[in-house]
Amino acid sequence: MSVHRRTAAAVAAAVALSLGACAPGGGSADKNDTPATVSTDVAAAGDVTLKLTNFWGGAEGEWIKQVVGNFEKKYPNVKIQATTEDWGQLNSTLNLQLQDDGGPDIATANNGWQSLGTLAKGGLVLNLDAYAKAYGWDTEVPTTIARQNRFTTDFTTMGSGSWFSTPMARTSLIGLYYNADKLKSLGIDPPRTLADLEAAAAKAKAAGEVPFEYGSLDSSTTVLLGVQALLADKKKVNDYIYGDPSVKATDVAMTDAIALTKKWADAGYFPPHFEGIDYQTAVANYVGGKGVFRWEYTGSLGLSAQQQGHFGYVQLPQQSGSGTVGVGAAPGAMVISAKSKHPDVAAAFLDYLMSPEAGQAAADHGLVPAMSPDVKVPAQSLSLTDESAAAATLDSDDGYVPYFDWSSPTMLDTLGQNLQLVLAGKLTADKFTAAVDKDRDAFLAGRG
Repeated sequence: MSVHRRTAAAVAAAVALSLGACAPGGGSADKNDTPATVSTDVAAAGDVTLKLTNFWGGAEGEWIKQVVGNFEKKYPNVKIQATTEDWGQLNSTLNLQLQDDGGPDIATANNGWQSLGTLAKGGLVLNLDAYAKAYGWDTEVPTTIARQNRFTTDFTTMGSGSWFSTPMARTSLIGLYYNADKLKSLGIDPPRTLADLEAAAAKAKAAGEVPFEYGSLDSSTTVLLGVQALLADKKKVNDYIYGDPSVKATDVAMTDAIALTKKWADAGYFPPHFEGIDYQTAVANYVGGKGVFRWEYTGSLGLSAQQQGHFGYVQLPQQSGSGTVGVGAAPGAMVISAKSKHPDVAAAFLDYLMSPEAGQAAADHGLVPAMSPDVKVPAQSLSLTDESAAAATLDSDDGYVPYFDWSSPTMLDTLGQNLQLVLAGKLTADKFTAAVDKDRDAFLAGRG
């Protein structure tokens, strides 16, 4: 999961807390040694109770409740005590919980340097390499997703090295939603290319509609990052975010993406006074019928079962025609505490979270499945059908790129604040890109 949905201020506070949380007694990197021997025989482990801490509520909460129940039925000797906490609270206190002997065995962390990197470097979470080998994660998990869970053991590089967390059979993507009823009334087919989208936006504007429902008051970057995924080379984006200093923001289409976003704003494709519209209002406006398209995280519109039949979703292919690339990650990085007394059983549960059964349970609760090609989605749910198809395409194309703010602990603020300046006409696209490089390169230099 990315922290893009949160306000910049909240994220900055959470980042500051997580980066400063390696308190004395918090462990050291040598605790990250992978277990010498592991067992995948859960039934032979005897009676085991595991503690799971997560931040999932609503449909996500019902999903994890079902997955836990199914795992306990499969292994009657295992009981999992699940605790749900507010996302912000968990993100800022997880390092302290993992230092507690009575803390969770399994937890949901946030990806990137802000959270997972800090926990791994502090020796608070287990190195999972032995389990990756035992369960075949190296071959079964798409490479671009696997990289999101790996750090070198000297903690100078993210995206390679050892496993410190795992994904799950769910995903969160950035893509394009469309109001199916509006497209039908306008005589427009769902776009299949960027050129189709621009033609549709122009036609919608001419008909008096708002092409893209959007608000920039709290620095939403979904439009920018969604567009960048259509223009940039997948490998270069991954390399930039994972810290290759030879790759610059100009190499990952950042200038082109911000220029196109500005072009749409100048053409009146965003709502009037969009700079004063906050994220929640923009979502409510769109679900309430305003706007034709919206760049958004999958699942974030909060569509009811009935509404899902009226909104569709498109993961547009790259402009170059080289496949489909999308910004996305599992909605949480699953970690095992270095203090867990039952790491083998905890690892078995993490493996189960990636299973087709967990993916089907996700779809049953209206969530986007991943790594589950045979999942069955309710036919009446247009949006979930489209979202599931998009995830399957990214799985098969190995087409994921991480959230761009993972490239540094302060990148989210840099993107959001400077995006507002560009949209206000106070910063050029070139200077925006230069600010992005300055932030990422300063972080790399400070990391040594």
